[in-house]
Amino acid sequence: MAANKPVLWITRKLSDATEARAARDYDVRLNPEDRVFTSGEIVANSADVDAILPCHSEHFDADVTARMSDRVKIIANHSVGVDHCDLNALKAKGVVVTNTPDVLSDATAEIALLLMLAAARRAGEGDRLVRAGQWTSWSPSFMVGTQMTGKRLGIVGMGRVGRAFARLIQGFGMEIHYYNRSRLAPELENGAIYHATVEDLLPHSQFVSLHCPATPETTNLMNRQRLALLPDGAILVNTARGTLVDEAALIEALQSGKLAAAGLDVFQVEPGGNPELAKLDNVFMLPHIGSATRETRDAMGFRALDNLDAYFAGKEPRDRLV
Repeated sequence: MAANKPVLWITRKLSDATEARAARDYDVRLNPEDRVFTSGEIVANSADVDAILPCHSEHFDADVTARMSDRVKIIANHSVGVDHCDLNALKAKGVVVTNTPDVLSDATAEIALLLMLAAARRAGEGDRLVRAGQWTSWSPSFMVGTQMTGKRLGIVGMGRVGRAFARLIQGFGMEIHYYNRSRLAPELENGAIYHATVEDLLPHSQFVSLHCPATPETTNLMNRQRLALLPDGAILVNTARGTLVDEAALIEALQSGKLAAAGLDVFQVEPGGNPELAKLDNVFMLPHIGSATRETRDAMGFRALDNLDAYFAGKEPRDRLV
């Protein structure tokens, strides 16, 4: 880096290794308290920085972008999803936007597998029972769940995370079906069965796992009509974004028995989740921790810094979106 280091604002508490590297190469502004900034504070803090390294908790909508200082030249996201960024508004303002693909695929796939197993085998319900001291008997009809082995799995979105999940799941002998915006090459399909529409995929899916981005087109992707297309007793897993699922319709399907269970790492309202979903025993929930491993947090931070390094060296950032 040049003697006059670019000023970088890191909006949340990142891994120690990431912050140490950032402090070495940039005039860095950190957030040791890990507080969440309001839109007004984001605008105010943009006045004296050249770059921002945010998470999905900071929203750069059209209004924030318009009021943000022209000094900001790049937003290097510490995330794959960029639904918190108005890419058109940022592009019009001349702000480069990057993300961190690849490095969190395996960690998120692991969480999807955890959610699927936990939902199928009633893990949350069993854990609560034992912790409460209410496990007082056993019988062959006790805590009977759904077996995954040999069942049909539908994957919605066969990008990096979807393919990582498909690789993990192969040990269960599941028949893998998928929907993607375009069909994969045979070597990437690895035997999975392609469906040209979500509507065609769902009737085959005894389990369904969501791995597509949040866009206007995917908002409430799993609505009442699509949930009805699933086989009775199906299980839904979502590690992508909460906006993909109509939660009122999901609750209806879980209460009626149309769905046997759901495993959710993401919700329409975050943080917090949905208190109505929390009332249901057949939902296993986690607080959006799909990429929360030490290895992945370091890798995400370093990937974001790689993009910043390239930009300030006059090179094209590897993960540039706009």
